[in-house]
Amino acid sequence: MIDIAQRFTENPLLSPADIPASREGLEITCLLNPGVFQFEGKTWLIVRVAERPKQKENIISFPILTETGAIEIIEIPMDDPELDASDARVINYKGVDYLTTLSHLRLLCSEDGHIFYEPENYPPLVGEGMLETFGIEDCRVALLDGTYYLTFTSVSPNGVGVGLRTTTDWKNFDKHGLILPPHNKDCAIFQEKINGLYYALHRPSSVDIGGNYIWLTSSPDGLHWGNHHCIIKTRIGLWDSKRVGAGAAPIKTEKGWLSIYHGANAAHQYCLGAFLMDLNDPSKVIARTEEPIMVPTESYELSGFFGNVVFTNGHVVHPDGDTITVYYGASDEFVCAADFSIAAIYSLLKFNRC
Repeated sequence: MIDIAQRFTENPLLSPADIPASREGLEITCLLNPGVFQFEGKTWLIVRVAERPKQKENIISFPILTETGAIEIIEIPMDDPELDASDARVINYKGVDYLTTLSHLRLLCSEDGHIFYEPENYPPLVGEGMLETFGIEDCRVALLDGTYYLTFTSVSPNGVGVGLRTTTDWKNFDKHGLILPPHNKDCAIFQEKINGLYYALHRPSSVDIGGNYIWLTSSPDGLHWGNHHCIIKTRIGLWDSKRVGAGAAPIKTEKGWLSIYHGANAAHQYCLGAFLMDLNDPSKVIARTEEPIMVPTESYELSGFFGNVVFTNGHVVHPDGDTITVYYGASDEFVCAADFSIAAIYSLLKFNRC
């Protein structure tokens, strides 16, 4: 498969040992899938931090949030016949699914886009209430009219939906609850209105009829969403045969809205690809890559908490109008970066073959 990514030589940029756990008694297992934005002359990452207690022999333990925001630790013997722990990410106990880690969102910044640190006085974002008791994950950031829109995955026993918070200073946040109910995730808001409407990509899921496809939705106010269109489907026999999902906010180019997306096959290999939407009507997909633009190849992409994965929620478009720095999660454990050329991505697009 094709890979046109120019990976940073210092990858991984961030590993679990690079930042402290949120509280005593927990350890960071994974750093994943950062949202990306620019603020006060710096490049910022809003990184998903997944934590759990240090594991004891023959016991699996994991944290959940109560509705009041307290952390409760659940411990289950590994030989319990009602435990299914075959997946590193999700276990099933007595017919109920639980995440093996609890995720929150942490802010880091950089003057050069390569070396990141945690600034003072910027609070983490944590799950709140009954719809976020399993944490919040995989934030995407869009800037419109001076306001940052944060869409993220809200996880609870009720299901997986899309939450929204907004901010102008990254210290004070307005909370808007779920904007898309379960089962939904991978929501990326466009950073410009089109014909007076907000637009967003999202990924509802079906376990019976249909599949894990990318949809488009619009909104008059950025809070209430409707007029949904299914625009990108999985493709049998290709690298994105099992599921697809949006990356960050689409990039406006002279040829259309360019979206970098992730796709996975039945073997759970996650790669990146791209598609192009009409500038005036993004429900019209006019081109898509048949081959991926990035494939897990490096050791930190092939081996980790959940290996064989590259997954992006965020990027920075450089002033030259061609270079994109994509920040991505590798193996569900590390934060990395790679540069892409928009012209090179265009060369792989197949028009009217979507």
